[in-house]
Amino acid sequence: MSAISARLAVCSWSMQPSSPEELFIKLEQTGISRLQLNLDPLRESPEVWGDFAQAAASRGVEIVSGMFGTIGEDYSTLETIRETGGVVPDATWEANQNHILACADIAQAMGLKLVTFHAGFLPHNPADPDTVKLTGRIREIAGWFAERGIALATETGQESADTLREFLERLACDNVGVNFDPANMLLYGKGDPIAAMRELGPWIRQVHIKDANATKVPGTWGEEVVVGTGEVDWKALFATLEELGFHGDACIEREAGTQRVEDIRTAVKYVNSLP
Repeated sequence: MSAISARLAVCSWSMQPSSPEELFIKLEQTGISRLQLNLDPLRESPEVWGDFAQAAASRGVEIVSGMFGTIGEDYSTLETIRETGGVVPDATWEANQNHILACADIAQAMGLKLVTFHAGFLPHNPADPDTVKLTGRIREIAGWFAERGIALATETGQESADTLREFLERLACDNVGVNFDPANMLLYGKGDPIAAMRELGPWIRQVHIKDANATKVPGTWGEEVVVGTGEVDWKALFATLEELGFHGDACIEREAGTQRVEDIRTAVKYVNSLP
């Protein structure tokens, strides 16, 4: 059994729950009692989700981290998500500030120590105006979470590992790290996941367990697949995490398909079968 098995969790949004009760039922079916929680439903529908932390505690469910999304993201193509992703777009920045601050307050009230998000595409050129703008915005967001004793982790994949590393070095915020998603590296066509993991090692705070096949057509999406059936070399990935001294959580994420719970169960079984 992989050493990471004891640190497995499941991403709440992968199970597409319409209510806390549905989430708890589906989570129990996965065989895992640890959760990365999408904070947006708690912000959007407090009358439904407002007492989630207490309900989770009463069921023995551990919330290992949070996540928030941003307004107006369009994942139809690589180009649309480049234009609309994260906190880059000016048109949604003011509204996103309000939403992110609300999620920071929710995370603090729940006692969370880590929250993840998609920052948006990072231009390779440090002098690009979007790089300067995004650096300022993420520093501002990082400050809000730092004031609440919470670390941030930006998702990988929308840029190469060296671009993200250089950005984090320039950012120089102690509470900002990486949520490493190996499948995203393949889906976005941004390089080998294992090499990327080694480059980003000092910043990795959490990993997503998700699998994919790289696209055969440059400029188009790769294909997300069930864990263990794609191009991620999981044995090498877990061995590399151990070499890096990683002690964080590994959250199973499934964002495609119509049998999410079954696919998550398959992922759990696969990870537990590894030496």
